[in-house]
Amino acid sequence: MALAPKLQARQSQQLAMTPQLRQAIQLLQYSNIELAEFVEEQLESNPLLERGTGDENRRGEQIANTLKDAMRATVDKDAPAAAGSDLDAPDHAVNPDSTAADVGGSVDWSRNDKSGSFSGGGEYDAAENAAAEVSLADHVTAQRALLRLEPRDVLIADYMIGQLDEAGYLRMSVEEIAENLGVGTARISSLLTQLQTCEPTGLFARDLSECLALQLREQEALDAPMQVLLGNLELLAKHDLSKLMKICDVGRDRMSAMIARIRDCAPKPGAEYSGTTAQVVEPDVFIRETPNGGWAVELNADTLPRVLVNNRYYNEIQKVGGKDETAREFISECHQSASWLVKSLDQRARTILKVTSEIVKQQDAFFAYGVDHMRPLKLKDVADVIDMHESTVSRVTSNKFMHTSRGLFELKYFFTASIPSLDGGEGHSAEAVRNKIKILISEETEKSVKSDDKLVKLLRGEGIDIARRTVAKYRESMGIPSSVERRRIFKYAV
Repeated sequence: MALAPKLQARQSQQLAMTPQLRQAIQLLQYSNIELAEFVEEQLESNPLLERGTGDENRRGEQIANTLKDAMRATVDKDAPAAAGSDLDAPDHAVNPDSTAADVGGSVDWSRNDKSGSFSGGGEYDAAENAAAEVSLADHVTAQRALLRLEPRDVLIADYMIGQLDEAGYLRMSVEEIAENLGVGTARISSLLTQLQTCEPTGLFARDLSECLALQLREQEALDAPMQVLLGNLELLAKHDLSKLMKICDVGRDRMSAMIARIRDCAPKPGAEYSGTTAQVVEPDVFIRETPNGGWAVELNADTLPRVLVNNRYYNEIQKVGGKDETAREFISECHQSASWLVKSLDQRARTILKVTSEIVKQQDAFFAYGVDHMRPLKLKDVADVIDMHESTVSRVTSNKFMHTSRGLFELKYFFTASIPSLDGGEGHSAEAVRNKIKILISEETEKSVKSDDKLVKLLRGEGIDIARRTVAKYRESMGIPSSVERRRIFKYAV
């Protein structure tokens, strides 16, 4: 058979990752804070984009009406419940035909005392209510000026102040500082002693033991037994008080008093001046119960950026540009980019609402009865129902938060692994099993501490097929000590 070159035509399909498609994918996974920053950048770089309120012009009205229809879905009690549930399912499910009128009046989130996210009336501006921040470095530098140091020592002290971490610890040894600055260790040690007099007491400690010692010395409570205790903090963490009493040569009452002293100390004296402010989480979606027993799913309008395309300015530029091909091409690209951004933002809002509505439908028992009734759920379960790819659901649920009457939850919280059931029925949610373990341990007394094996038997009694190593893993993930340590806690409770 002779070999010869030839031409052959083949037809195939291929997905091209265009810049617009890449941008749409990025918008899906952005949190509301990241999205706001991105939109601000686009507003600065694109002359055809302008900030809107939803009703400035015809295009703005169109976007406002579109979002108004897309921002709400109602979970109605008359729709069928999720299939496969072995629970006494509550009468809630998604009704896609419901309108905004079904949702009812304004939402009063003030009754949700646990979350603290909303108050009864008026608007709360976190920025205006935040206290002026004073950094730890500024706080210590102001005190350094009162030590009357020599000019050379001032420079060394400033270097050491710069090495403090957020907790107020000096994580460098005297030898390392001396080597870096080319001075003697005696000079550094003397200067360190002076800096350790700064308030709050405990600053410039090299470890937790030294931090506590500085505070106890100021309280005149650093005697010999206390020094021994500070040298064996690992035993205190394990609640091995019998061994500590032997090492410190003290009785139980004295040991209890010493531990109480330590508890009154600040393990991170510089945390108050760390200069970091807790990030306020803005929910992307609100879930509330409706008068007819369903659930209203509503997007948070405050986190949705409002941008419009200035078509009038675009038409004027097109006319003025005339034969300037470069100007016409630039403004066309800007118009295309602006139009695509507006469309992508609208699609993002619709997608979040669609995914969230299905999550509420699938986890309806959780919203009605609590975490014990949470169902196992995978990304694929939601993706198949709403006809989207699993990766799209994953992007939508990342860094998005849902405000409910039970608190604030990330959307990914509702996706949990399945623990098999002994009777072969529907599995149990891993999150629900964690909660059961937590409740069982919280009910313990000094004489009824449950080992991991005992927890396995109790859970199997409730129809949960779980291994001992899984119980231990869940217990450790919740920061709960072992049964041995819990017995010590009860025995030497102070």
